[in-house]
Amino acid sequence: MMSSFVLWPGLGVLLFWSVGAYNRMVRLRSAARQAFAALDARLLEQLQLLQSCLPASMNASLLTQPGELLDDVALLWIGLRSAAAQLAASLAAARARPLDARAMAALAAARGVLDATWQRMQLTALDPAGAPLPETVQPQWEQGALHVRAAAEAFNQAVAHYNAAIAQFPALLLAWVFGFKAARPL
Repeated sequence: MMSSFVLWPGLGVLLFWSVGAYNRMVRLRSAARQAFAALDARLLEQLQLLQSCLPASMNASLLTQPGELLDDVALLWIGLRSAAAQLAASLAAARARPLDARAMAALAAARGVLDATWQRMQLTALDPAGAPLPETVQPQWEQGALHVRAAAEAFNQAVAHYNAAIAQFPALLLAWVFGFKAARPL
């Protein structure tokens, strides 16, 4: 009889703790997904800016004769377009599963490629014979990059909080039971 006075309140405390810990993990996962949505919007803005500055000739074939070699400027524009396409594809995959480690790794790699390609294009634009970047694009790009960095930092913080919550003992037991997996920051 005496053990039931201890057992029932103990089970009640365990039940309420479990519900609270589960709700906390769900809330933190949701916050990480919302932070990714903000990052997604900023990356889409950056892609739209990039699409707006691509030359009109990028829509048509750059080769006028079969076997003709492309000049360095055309290759830079093709590289920039390809990097943007890679980022768009990686972003679409990450949008479907924003806390998936492989999708985030692919998105991080695509961002790195685009940033490196943009830097090459910017350095070539300084050369008098280089690729002409519109003068208004560089300040817009830098402003967009600041927004992307801020959104990425917010996402990374949300992921860190989520990962910390699912790694704490005894909450990690609930995380394992309900299939919560660690996310990868960007």
